[in-house]
Amino acid sequence: MDRRDFVKSSAAVALAGLIAPPVRAGIPQADAATRELCLRALDAAKAAGATYADVRVNRNHSQSVSTREQQITGASDSETFGFGVRVLAGGAWGFVASRELTKDEAARVARLAVTQAQANRRAVRRPVTLAPTEPVPDGRWQSPIEIDPFAVPIEDKVALLLKANAAALQVRGARFVNSSLAFVLQEKTFASTDEVFTVQKVYRCLPQLTVTAVDPSTGDFQSRDSAEVAPMGLGYEWVLKSDLPGNAPRWAEEAVQKLTAKPVEVGQYDLILDPHHLFLTIHESVAHPTELDRVLGYEANYAGTSFAAPPEAVLGKLKFGTELMNIQGDRSQPGSLSACGWDDDGVAPETYLIIKNGILVDYQTTRDQVAWIRPYTGRTRSHGCSFAESWADVQFQRMPNVSLLPGEQDLTLDDLLAATDRGIYIVGRGSYSIDQQRYNFQFGGQAFWEVKGGKIVGMLKDVAYQARTTDFWNSLDQLGGQRSYAINGSFYDGKGQPSQSNAVSHGCPPARFKNVNVINTGRNRG
Repeated sequence: MDRRDFVKSSAAVALAGLIAPPVRAGIPQADAATRELCLRALDAAKAAGATYADVRVNRNHSQSVSTREQQITGASDSETFGFGVRVLAGGAWGFVASRELTKDEAARVARLAVTQAQANRRAVRRPVTLAPTEPVPDGRWQSPIEIDPFAVPIEDKVALLLKANAAALQVRGARFVNSSLAFVLQEKTFASTDEVFTVQKVYRCLPQLTVTAVDPSTGDFQSRDSAEVAPMGLGYEWVLKSDLPGNAPRWAEEAVQKLTAKPVEVGQYDLILDPHHLFLTIHESVAHPTELDRVLGYEANYAGTSFAAPPEAVLGKLKFGTELMNIQGDRSQPGSLSACGWDDDGVAPETYLIIKNGILVDYQTTRDQVAWIRPYTGRTRSHGCSFAESWADVQFQRMPNVSLLPGEQDLTLDDLLAATDRGIYIVGRGSYSIDQQRYNFQFGGQAFWEVKGGKIVGMLKDVAYQARTTDFWNSLDQLGGQRSYAINGSFYDGKGQPSQSNAVSHGCPPARFKNVNVINTGRNRG
């Protein structure tokens, strides 16, 4: 055995011993001790003067493994377990969390949360008002997994990644390859004084691979990642279906092709955007600016505020895009990252339109936000957009799945390409930039193809497009149909201060946008 084989095999054995999580499968259950802890916290909060209280008991389990070429470069396995109590007293919020799961500690934390809320009253300008919600005496929900990823041996995960790396490196010109797998399990028990008690198990899965090709004669390098492999709210079956080893040679070949691809000429083009690219444009230019806390200026961290404000001036009036543009909020698409049975307010999420036929008609809301825009919408119910990253974090408004609905015509990607005389077809997410009001942006991608006379005629490189949000969406003139609809998403979406991370999917069909400004981002533009 040579040194490389020894290091590889030794590392795998060490990781197998380090990462040996228990198997968790079946319908989520709350044990009697957890239920009793929740009830003790709620009773103590009410006795201390709370007008409302909820408690979340969370166990979060995260695991990841990463490789480069034929080496294991990293592995982690972490678990955190605790509970948080949120209360309303005097129209103000209080929140306290603890990792000590005892009934006495639950009562102490609840009383402390009430004391905090009472202290917060002096800063309240508008008392918190909660929208009504339906009682849920005993709710159960679990992500639709087939294979528990935490039950799969670490050796199998490493072997799959190394096999994919080897397949990529078989392509001449492919020089470097990185791959990784990441998994999350959130086990949540939620109880509130509004007669809600739910237990949920939420799984998430992220397979990734990036291959870099190098031209030794020029020093140029180009990369292509597994853009079409979306992070999903599924189990290990998604890793197997994604088939990193089988797809790696194609991604490597495209990385090599980018070395000799024609640099794009600056100008206006019709853009045909693949769902595995367009999802990010939706995330940044549509989903973030329709978060109600950003719209009203209560939130500006990580993604700024919003141009889609104030509500009284824009709801039902702002022409966000063409009539083809229908944007849906939901937390129900099977396998999506934001799917759940109930949000962290204990609300069963709704499926609803944020943009209807190009007009902004609604925002993302939680129970304590509904009253802010009730005069403009007439709505009395939360859309179910509350989320907290862990037991130690207070829940606040986080985006659901925000998706562009397919068109009524049964068009495919080939139909959109055939209808385009001078355009660029873009796949995958790349570098991007957007201003603090989500109005001016620039997006790159992973792979680009020139379209002439309805046909792809060759690969391009160094492509990015620039636009104002409303100008861009008002240039939408063709949409794929239901058959071409796909979802992708963000496994780590930051917001808040202190920051929290959320996971969210965005579905869409391929879409065409007319006369969009394209620039050349290349290192060498000659």
